[in-house]
Amino acid sequence: MTDDPTLFADAEAEPRPPLAPVDVARRLEAILLVVDEPQSLVSLAAAVAAPVPAVRQAVENLVADYDGELGGPRRGFELREVGGGWRLYVRAEHDDVVSEFVNSQAPSRLSQAALETLAVIAYKQPVTRGQVASIRAVNVDSVVRTLLARGLVAEVGTDAETGAILYGTTDALLVHLGINSLDELPHISPLLDDGAAGFDSEERR
Repeated sequence: MTDDPTLFADAEAEPRPPLAPVDVARRLEAILLVVDEPQSLVSLAAAVAAPVPAVRQAVENLVADYDGELGGPRRGFELREVGGGWRLYVRAEHDDVVSEFVNSQAPSRLSQAALETLAVIAYKQPVTRGQVASIRAVNVDSVVRTLLARGLVAEVGTDAETGAILYGTTDALLVHLGINSLDELPHISPLLDDGAAGFDSEERR
């Protein structure tokens, strides 16, 4: 037997003292700034290592603070409960200015790779990323993400055999092209040396 007390240090360690309310609030703000989806109180409590009651109180205080009820200015954002979870949102009165800013930051022109991928999806839809990649002979993951972010394509279902996500174009593409339907797209199959199957007008949806 050894008398070395360090062997029992972990077992005898005292529990950490509870976080001060201000520290809980600060941790919550840090988490809420980076989440994409509403987070339940339980999830937030786990993230900031604090009891649920303490997190609930901190959330209520943050809501009041952002609403200008604690003596400070009313913020341009709010902490709102949606679907049983909490997340920061832009206040409705600022939607227009935020939307204008976001749109002004988006690239005005699509890259050649994005245009080619968009053409494949437009003529072959509904189509999976793998099918698009096979036609273009390159990886298209990042390009599809760009088209999704621009609102030009959307997820329209899943492949019955593979479960892969199917993509199709949106009405926004029609607006940009100045056409009423995909039937007005030009027939390009005569211009293709290979990969023409699936691009003729009969397969357009």
